[in-house]
Amino acid sequence: MSHFLDKITFFTRKSPEPFADGHGIKTDENRDWEKAYRGRWSHDKVVRSTHGVNCTGSCSWKIYVKNGLVTWETQQTDYPRTRPDLPNHEPRGCSRGASYSWYLYSSARLKYPMIRSRLLKLWRSAKNTYADPVDAWESIVSDSKKSKEYKQVRGLGGFVRADWNEVNEIIAASNVYTAKEYGPDRIIGFSPIPAMSMVSYAAGSRYLSLIGGTCMSFYDWYCDLPPSSPQVWGEQTDVPESADWYNSGYIIAWGSNVPQTRTPDAHFFAEVRYKGTKTVSVTPDYSEVAKLTDIWLNPRQGTDAAMAMAMGHVILKEFHLAGKSDYFDDYCCMYTDMPFLVELEEKDGNYVPGRTLRASDFKGNLKHKNNPEWKPVVIDGKSGEIVVPNGTIGSRWGEDGKWNLESKNQENSNEIWSEVTLKDKSDEVVSTAFPYFANKEHDQEIFKHTDHEDILLRNVPAKKVKLAKGEVLVATVFDLMVANYGIDRGLGGKNVAASFDDDEPYTPAWQEKITGVPRENVIQVAREFADNADKTHGRSMVILGAAINHWYHMDMTYRGIINMLVMCGFIGQSGGGWAHYVGQEKLRPSTGWQPLAFATDWHRPPRHMNSTSFFYAHSDQWRYEKLDIDKILSPTADKEKWKDYSLIDCNVKSERMGWLPSAPQLEENPLELSKKAKMAKKTSVEYIVNRLKKGDLKMSCEEPDNPRNFPRNMFIWRSNILGSSGKGHEYMLKHLLGTQNGILGKDLGDFNGQKPSEVKWEDEVPEGKLDLVVTLDFRMSTTCVYSDIVLPSCTWYEKNDLNTSDMHPFIHPLSRAVDPAWESRSDWDMYKGLAKKFSEVCVGHLGEETDIVALPILHDTPAELAQGLDVKDWKKGECEAIPGKTMPKYIEVVRNYPDTYKKFTSVGPLLKKINNGGKGIVWNTEKEVDFLAELNRTVLEEGVSKGLPRIETDIGATEVILSLAPETNGHVAVKAWAALSKITGRDHTHLAKSKEDEKIRFRDVQAQPRKIISSPTWSGLEDEHVSYNSGYTNVHEFIPWRTLTGRQQFYQDHEWMRDFGEGLCVYKPPINTKTIAPVIDEHDDGSKQIVLNWITPHQKWGIHSTYSENLLMLTLSRGGPIVWMSEIDARKIDVEDNNWIELYNVNGAISARAVVSQRVPEGMSMMYHAQEKIINTPGSKVTGKRGGIHNSVTRTVVKPTHMIGGYAQLSYGFNYYGTVGSNRDEFVVVRKMKEVDWLDEPAGKSTKNLNHDEVA
Repeated sequence: MSHFLDKITFFTRKSPEPFADGHGIKTDENRDWEKAYRGRWSHDKVVRSTHGVNCTGSCSWKIYVKNGLVTWETQQTDYPRTRPDLPNHEPRGCSRGASYSWYLYSSARLKYPMIRSRLLKLWRSAKNTYADPVDAWESIVSDSKKSKEYKQVRGLGGFVRADWNEVNEIIAASNVYTAKEYGPDRIIGFSPIPAMSMVSYAAGSRYLSLIGGTCMSFYDWYCDLPPSSPQVWGEQTDVPESADWYNSGYIIAWGSNVPQTRTPDAHFFAEVRYKGTKTVSVTPDYSEVAKLTDIWLNPRQGTDAAMAMAMGHVILKEFHLAGKSDYFDDYCCMYTDMPFLVELEEKDGNYVPGRTLRASDFKGNLKHKNNPEWKPVVIDGKSGEIVVPNGTIGSRWGEDGKWNLESKNQENSNEIWSEVTLKDKSDEVVSTAFPYFANKEHDQEIFKHTDHEDILLRNVPAKKVKLAKGEVLVATVFDLMVANYGIDRGLGGKNVAASFDDDEPYTPAWQEKITGVPRENVIQVAREFADNADKTHGRSMVILGAAINHWYHMDMTYRGIINMLVMCGFIGQSGGGWAHYVGQEKLRPSTGWQPLAFATDWHRPPRHMNSTSFFYAHSDQWRYEKLDIDKILSPTADKEKWKDYSLIDCNVKSERMGWLPSAPQLEENPLELSKKAKMAKKTSVEYIVNRLKKGDLKMSCEEPDNPRNFPRNMFIWRSNILGSSGKGHEYMLKHLLGTQNGILGKDLGDFNGQKPSEVKWEDEVPEGKLDLVVTLDFRMSTTCVYSDIVLPSCTWYEKNDLNTSDMHPFIHPLSRAVDPAWESRSDWDMYKGLAKKFSEVCVGHLGEETDIVALPILHDTPAELAQGLDVKDWKKGECEAIPGKTMPKYIEVVRNYPDTYKKFTSVGPLLKKINNGGKGIVWNTEKEVDFLAELNRTVLEEGVSKGLPRIETDIGATEVILSLAPETNGHVAVKAWAALSKITGRDHTHLAKSKEDEKIRFRDVQAQPRKIISSPTWSGLEDEHVSYNSGYTNVHEFIPWRTLTGRQQFYQDHEWMRDFGEGLCVYKPPINTKTIAPVIDEHDDGSKQIVLNWITPHQKWGIHSTYSENLLMLTLSRGGPIVWMSEIDARKIDVEDNNWIELYNVNGAISARAVVSQRVPEGMSMMYHAQEKIINTPGSKVTGKRGGIHNSVTRTVVKPTHMIGGYAQLSYGFNYYGTVGSNRDEFVVVRKMKEVDWLDEPAGKSTKNLNHDEVA
C-alpha cells in the first residue's frame, strides 16, 4: 500500500535533499515491499551437491537452504585449476540442472510408499488367511485369476498410499517365495550408470547379490555401448577428458551435438577455435554443433560408415602408400596389428582371409610352451624369421614379464622390427574375395545401393609359409586392409581404384552415391585431418556421439572412424584420439566400488546379465523377428552352417557355450540342484554337466516362454526403463507386465514365419511374466505408473553419494543439504531396510543354502583363452563339455539367508582372504580393510559380521569406495601399478609414487571437487603435465591393449566375425525391419500418409526422461510430446507446425505435435528421448489406447557378432561386450490427426479402460 501511495503522491512530494554534490539523494519512502523479493533469495547455508542424471556434466552445484528447505541452486565456481596453458573447467551447468529443485516440492514428487490398490486388497485378504507372509504371497501369485487381477491394470492408475513396514513385508515375501520356489536368479534388478550416484546403485545391487539375484547391464541396453571399442582395444569406452579438446589441432564432431548434449564442456570446443583449430561437424541434420564448425558434412543418416571408409581410402593412399608419413609408419608398426600374418584360405578358386597365424600352427610351436594357440606371429624385417612379438595375449596369462610392447622377439628377447607389407617380398599375388553388402535394394528408397558384385575380387601380395599341416599362403593385415579399401597398388586385377573419382567401393566418388556428400568435401577433410596428425604427431580428434551407435550395424560405422584414428596415430596422444561420450559411463573408482556394489566382499561371483538379450527373450520380442540370418551373412560364408538358425538361436548357442550370461540360468532352481547333486553323491558341477549332456536338464534360454523360466520379481531404481530406454516398449507391456499395449503386428506363429530351431515355441503367448515390479524414484515417472509398488527415494539434494564423469577427472559428492522430504528415504536406507525385513521373513523358508552360479567366460581373466582356433559346440558333439572352457563355469556359493542384513551392513572377509583388483590385476587390501575398521568402527553385535567394519550409513559406504580404490587412495594406486609391473616386466609405479600418501575422504570432496589419482584401471594419466587421454599409457608406457595381438586391431579374425563379413571394416546399409507393409494399408483412414525414418536423439529440455515433466523445462519446450519433421515431408501430408500427428508401425503408435523445421532433412523424423508418456499425451486412433513413448514404435533386433565370447577381447564383461539394443533402422507411417481424443472420460463409463477397485 505504501508503494502505491508513493506513486500517486510523486508529483506533490517535496524535492529530496541532495548530498555528495548531487550524486546522491536522501529519501524516506517505505521499502517494506522489497522483503518478499529479498527473502526469496536469502538462505541459511550453501551446500555442495551435483545431479545424478547421466548427462556427463557431473557439475558441482551450490544448493541454497533456508529453514530446512531448498530455495534455489546455482553453479559452483571453485573447481581446481587445470594448467596455465588450458582454460579452466568452469563455467559448468545448464538450464536443466538449474531447474532441479522444482522437483523437491512439486506435485510430481513421490511422497509416500505407493501400492497398486488391487494388489493391496489381495495382500490384506491373504494375510487374514495366512499368518506367514511368504505363504500369503504364494496364495496370490499361484492363483492365475488373482495375479491377473492386478497385472492387467498396470499403467492404469489405482495407486494408494501404503506403510513402509507393509510394503517391505510384501517385497521381502515375494523375494523369499521366488528364491525358494524358482530360484534367486529369477529376482532381477535394473539400474543404470552407477557413476552418477555410486552408493545408490550399490545399495540395490548389493542386496540382490547377497540373495543371489541378477544385476542387469545397462550400457548395452541403452545402445550406448559401442561393440567396436572392445573389438579394437579390449576396452570399453575409455575416452579423453574434455579439457584435452583444447590440445587438439583438428576436431571432427561426428554425431555429437556438443553444445546441446555436452553443454558444460562445450566451452572447450569454442575456445580451441581461437587457437586456430579447425572444426568439422558430421550430422545428417543441421544441429546445434553444425553452427560452431568450419565445415558441415551431412551424410544421409545411417550411412556414416560409407563416408568413413572413403576417408580411410584417402588416408591410406595419400599417406601410407605414398610414404608421406614416417610417424604413421612407425606408429602402426608398433601399436597396431597391421604387421600380423593372416592365413589365406582357398575357396571357389579364390582366397578369403582366415584367422591370424599362431605359434601353435608351426611345428614345435616356435618354441613357445605357454599358450601357443594365443600367440599371433609377425615377420621380423631384420632377420626374415617368423616370430612371436612381446605383448600378445598368450603372454598375458601364465607367464610374467613379457606382456609389453617392446619391439622384441618374445622367445629370445632379440630386437625386431615387424614387416607391415609383403608387397616387395611376396611369393605370389593372389585374387582374394572381399564381401560387399551395399548392392541390395532397400525397402525404403531413402537408402541407396550400387550395382557392384557381392564378392569383390582384389589382388593381395602373399607369402608361402610352411606350417605343421603343410604349406599355406599368408598376407599381412595391412595388405588385406589396402585391398579391402579398394586402392590400386599396381598389382593388377579388378575392383580397385586408381583415382578418387573411380566408382569402386570405397572411393570418395562411390560414397557420394550412398551418403549424398560431395566427394571433394570428403577428400578435403580426410587430407586435412591426416596432414595435421602427421605434422603434430597425433593431435587430431573425433568427438563421437552415441547417435550413430543406435544403428544395427553400428560397429561398422565406429570401426570406420576408428580405423582413421588408428592409421593416423591419434590414439594415446594428447589432443588426439577417440572422444566418445554417451553418459556418465566412467565410474573412476570402480575397483573400490565393485566389492560394495556386488557384495564380492562376502560372495563371489555375483550374477550379471546383459539386458539386451534378456529383454529380447523375456519380453518375447524374438517371437516377432523378421530379420533372417541369411540377410546379414557374408557372401563368402558357408551358408549351410547357419541353415535354420534365427537370431534367438544364435543367442542360445552363445549362452550354451559360455559366451554370454543367462538369466534365469537353468530351468530348475539352483538351490534345489545343489541338494539333488548331494543326494546323487556328486559335486554340483558334475551333476549339472552330466544332466545337460543327457538333455534332461535344460538352460532357461531354450524355453523362455515356459513359466519355470520366467523372471518373477523386478527391481527398478535410478531408472525410467519403461519411459526411456525400453526398446520394444509395447512388447514389454504385453509380455512382461501383462497390461494394455499397442502392438499392431503378428508374431511368427500368426503369419507362418520361420520359427527358431534352438528355442521351444509355445503356441500360447505368455503375458504378465513378472509377479512383482518395484520401482524406487523421487518422481512419478512412466515406469512408476506401470509398477506394483513405488518407493519414494531421496532427491540428489537429500542424500550422500559419489559422482564421476567421462568429461573431467574430478570426483564429486551428492550431499544431504536438507532432510528427506515427507517419507522419502535414500536408496541405501531403503535397501538396508529391505535386507532387514528379508532376513526376518526368510526364516523357516530359507536357511543356509548352496546356490549355483553359472559364470560366463569373462574378459580380463585367464578364462578368456577358451576356444582359440575355431568354434565348437559341445551339445552337437563337436567337443567336450568343459565348464569355463566350452560352456559356462558352474560355481557353488553358500548363502545363509538370515544373515543378509548383517552382511549388507558390514565389510566381508573376502577382501582380506582373496584381495581386490580389476581388469586382470590383483593387489592386497588388508591395510585398507583395517583402516575402514578404524574409520567406520566395527560391528559389536554377535553374528557373522562381528568385528568387521561397519557400513551403516551412506557416508560409510562412500568411504568403502574411496578407501579401496587406487583412484582415491594413493597407497592402493602404487600397489596396483606394482601388480601390473610384474606382468609387463616394466616398472610403472613412478606414475603414482608422488600421490602415494594422498587419500581422498568424503568430506574432502564436499569441500571441493578432487582430482583422481592415476591407476592401471584406466589407460590415461591424471597428471599435472598432460590431460587425461585414453591409450596414453599403452603408447608411452608400452602397456599392451587387452586384445589378441596386444595391439589395436583392424582385423577381427573370430570365425563368426568372418562369417558375417566383419573381419575387416565394411559398409553395411541399414537393415530392413519390415514394419511398414503389414499395417500401412490396414490402418489407412483416408488421410495423406508418409513413411519416414525414425530417429531418437538427446534433447535440449531434459536429460533422458528427467526434467521432461519439469514445469520449467516444459515451459521452455512445447509442453508435451513433439516430433520433428522436414518442411518438405510436412507439405506432403498437409501438416503445419504444431499440428497433432500420429505415427505408427507394427510395433505400436505415438501421438504428438509436429515441429516442422528446415533443420531436418527429407525422409527423417526425430523424437527427442525421452518425453514422458504421462504429460499431455492423447489417444492413438490405430491402437485405441493412449499414444506411446518414443520406443513404442521400436523393437530390439540383436546381432550375432555381439554374442561372441571366450575369445580374448571378444569375451563377456558386465557392460563391456554383448548384444546391443539398436533402434534407428526403424521406419514409421506419419499422418495428420483428424481429431484429438484425450481419453479423459471417467473410467467407470469407458469401454476402453478397466475399472479400479480402491481400498477403503
